[in-house]
Amino acid sequence: MAGRLLDDDPELAYAHAQAAVRRAGRVDVVREAAGITAYRTGRYAEALRELRTVRRLNGSNEHLPLMADCERGLGRPERALAIAQDEVVRELPPELQVELALVVSGARLDLGDPEAALAVLDGPVVARATAELRARVVIARAAALEAAGRAEEASSLLAAEGATGRDEEDVVVYDLESEASAPRAGAVVDRRSRTAEGGQAEDEA
Repeated sequence: MAGRLLDDDPELAYAHAQAAVRRAGRVDVVREAAGITAYRTGRYAEALRELRTVRRLNGSNEHLPLMADCERGLGRPERALAIAQDEVVRELPPELQVELALVVSGARLDLGDPEAALAVLDGPVVARATAELRARVVIARAAALEAAGRAEEASSLLAAEGATGRDEEDVVVYDLESEASAPRAGAVVDRRSRTAEGGQAEDEA
């Protein structure tokens, strides 16, 4: 149910996820859905707590990019950078490493350092990004160029790649009604190339 509602009514999806937590709070996929829906509704501190719980329950690092972006949403780009420096990042699949690089680039922009944001996107892992991710890297690079006062270069890059600045999010979820028997949700990533946002300034519990 939450998966079907997430795009059309994120708040209702969040409510369904909370109901599932009350029924099966020790199931990792249930807590994962709670984290995803909290993230999608701007409850970044709650999302971070839930995703940390998921990590403790199943040992997976797949949500590190999303956790880092939650830190950005809370106005803590330095903590996003700290997550990216965790040694386990090297063990992530290449696509998740690219996702994390996009978040790190955004965190560098949050900190007012567009040149560092550009440098992140010049890394070897990002250079091997797949077609979908390459388009998002182009958008992120254009945002960093514009922040660096190189608006003409940014426009030329977007025009050359046929990219746009439209925000898109791709979140893989499961039906909460299936609960423990449901398949693992895929990596959940923020599909936006965000510039600095104030975010939700609540602290973690």
